Amino acid sequence: MFNKRNLVITFISLLPLTKYFVIMSSIDVHKSPAGGRYQLEHYYLVRQDILPEALVKTVQAKELLAQGVVNTVQEAVEHVDLSRSAFYKYKDGIHALERMDHERIVTISMDLRHRSGILSKVLSMVAGFDGNVLTINQTIPLQGMANVVISVDTSMMGDQITALLAALNSQDGVKRAAIIGRG
Repeated sequence: MFNKRNLVITFISLLPLTKYFVIMSSIDVHKSPAGGRYQLEHYYLVRQDILPEALVKTVQAKELLAQGVVNTVQEAVEHVDLSRSAFYKYKDGIHALERMDHERIVTISMDLRHRSGILSKVLSMVAGFDGNVLTINQTIPLQGMANVVISVDTSMMGDQITALLAALNSQDGVKRAAIIGRG
């Protein structure tokens, strides 16, 4: 049994200034012989010029909003001559690959001494490197140490993640800081 459930489209420029292509993926949901369900994802490379106009205009509207050229969805859709309903239908299913590449999340694990103000200094240090803390998880301090795991959006940091890690490891009260995940 085949049931198309989701469609994700991502723009990628393969030949600069000539043609643009998109990578499309579809997720097919199948029934297994045991009665459960499983998903298969398929990818397709498609030229932008054969995509429906509404998809291309949705990307253009999203870029106008992201760049601050317009302030509202209404202004964006009027600017690219797209209906609001089409924008809302496709906005979560189509993303510029360049924009996705800049949205990088790094997970950092640290062992901190149980003293007042150390976590605050660590968070200020991350902000000083233009990192945006998304999540903070901390264990209860045992034997004077607590493990803290933070997820940081590094899209505004450039290539400073190594410098941030070095600064964290040299910060008073931080016993250890290491990247444990990316993505």
